[in-house]
Amino acid sequence: MFPDTGPQARRSRSHHPRDLAQRINAQGRRQHHPDLTQLQGWKAMEKEGDIPTGRADEERRWALRMGLTGADAIEDKSIPTFARGELPHFAGINTFLKAPYAEDVLEVANYDATILGIPFDGGTTYRPGTRFGPQALRKISALYTPYNYEMGVDLREQMTLCDAGDVFTIPANIEKSFDQISRGVSHVFSSGSLPIMIGGDHSIGYPCLRGIAECTSKKIGIVHFDRHADIQEKDLDERMHTTPWFHATNMPNVSAKNLVQIGIGGWQVPREAVKVARERETNIITMGDVEKMGIDKTLEMALDMAWDGVDMVYLSFDIDSIDCGFVPGTGWPEPGGFLPREALALVSGIAAEGICGMELVEVSPPYDTSDITALLGTRVIVDVLGSMVASGKMGAHKQHIDKPVSIPHGEFSGKRWSNAT
Repeated sequence: MFPDTGPQARRSRSHHPRDLAQRINAQGRRQHHPDLTQLQGWKAMEKEGDIPTGRADEERRWALRMGLTGADAIEDKSIPTFARGELPHFAGINTFLKAPYAEDVLEVANYDATILGIPFDGGTTYRPGTRFGPQALRKISALYTPYNYEMGVDLREQMTLCDAGDVFTIPANIEKSFDQISRGVSHVFSSGSLPIMIGGDHSIGYPCLRGIAECTSKKIGIVHFDRHADIQEKDLDERMHTTPWFHATNMPNVSAKNLVQIGIGGWQVPREAVKVARERETNIITMGDVEKMGIDKTLEMALDMAWDGVDMVYLSFDIDSIDCGFVPGTGWPEPGGFLPREALALVSGIAAEGICGMELVEVSPPYDTSDITALLGTRVIVDVLGSMVASGKMGAHKQHIDKPVSIPHGEFSGKRWSNAT
C-alpha cells in the first residue's frame, strides 16, 4: 500500500465514511471530496441493511419444495431442478415480475396489489398491436428484481403482489369488451387489492376507471400522462382510444375539473379534444410548461388540482408521453415528449401521495425495438409500486370502498353458463 502522504496517497486514499475522521482538517472540513455520508448512494447502502429478507428465504424453500432439489454437482443448495421463483431471469412462466399467478381470482383479496392484463386494441385508430402489450411487459419484467437501490425498497419483502392474468376481451366489440374490463376491475378493487392494469390501447381508460368508480361513492381525480388530450366524445363514430376522459368525466363522482393532463402537445392533439377540455375546464400542463417549471413545481400543481375536493386519485400513463426516441413501440409515436428520468420522477411523485388504481397503456410490441418500450412501461409500474411502499400509501384506497361488487363463480351445464349457488 502507498504511505498516507504525498501525491500517491491523495490518489489512493480511502473516501469511505469510516475513514472520514482521519481526513478532517482543523476547520472541520474535508480538504477534497464532499462527505459521502450525505450522498444518496451511501444512505441507500445503509438503508438496505434494514430491509428484511424473510420472504426471499421463504421463496427459496418453496422453490425447492415445488421444483425438487438440484443435482449433486450444484454447490448452491437453494437452486432447484425445475425453475421456480425469481431466478433464473430467462426461465419460468411469464407473470409480471414473476409474481404469483392468481388463477382463482377470488385469491386477489390476499394481495396488496393485482396485475390485470387488458389485451385490447379495438379502440386503435392508426397502428394496432397493443393487444400484445400485456405479454410483452410480463416477459421483460423478468429482467427486474423486486429491490430498488435508490428507493431502498424491496417489493417482495414489503408488499404482496399477484398477477390475475388477462381480462377476456372481445376483439370485434368495443362495448362488450368495456363491460368485461369494468367487471374485472370492479372485482379486484372491491376485494381491497390495488388494481394495476396493463393495456391495451387507451380506450380502456374509461372502463377501468368506471370499474373503480362504481365501487365507491367517493370522488375521484385523474392524473393523465400523455401527448394527446384523449377527451373528445367520439372518433370514427365510436368510443376509441382518443375518447376515454370524455366518458369518464361524465360519471357523477369523477369531475373534469380534477382531470390533470401532463405532457400534452405536438401535432397530434385533435381540435375536437381541445374544445371539450376548454368547455369542461380540465387542466392541461404541456411539455413546455414542465420544462419551464421543473419537476417539483409540476408535481405540486398537478397534485393540488387532481386532489382538490376529492378522496382518491387514479393514475393513467400512456407510454407515448415519453419521447418516441425512447419508446418506438407505440401506436402514435410523437417527438418532444418526456425523457425517461423526467417521466419516472413525475410518476413516482404522484404515486407517493397514494392512488386508487393505475393503467399503463399503448405499448405496441410489433413496433418495438429490443423490448425497450415494454421495458420502460414495466419500469413505470414498479416505480409506482415502490414509491407507494416507500411513502406508506399502499392500501390507503381501501377505506373508500363503500359499494363493493360481488361477482359469483359460474357453472357450465354443457350448453350455457349459470351463476353458481
